Amino acid sequence: MLKIQVKEGENIERALKRYKRKFVRTTVKNQLQERKQFTKPSVARRAQLQKAQYIQGLRDAENV
Repeated sequence: MLKIQVKEGENIERALKRYKRKFVRTTVKNQLQERKQFTKPSVARRAQLQKAQYIQGLRDAENV
């Protein structure tokens, strides 16, 4: 559970903005989206391999 301390004299909109930013930065949003729909293990594995290949390609291009 995310908790935001509202400072004395702080505007409620400002506190909401901090809450939303904290919500996005934590992986709560991603976890909720993943739970909406089941992904087969083979599809998840394939996506993980594609991501690894993409990152490796970026690193190779950076070192050239």
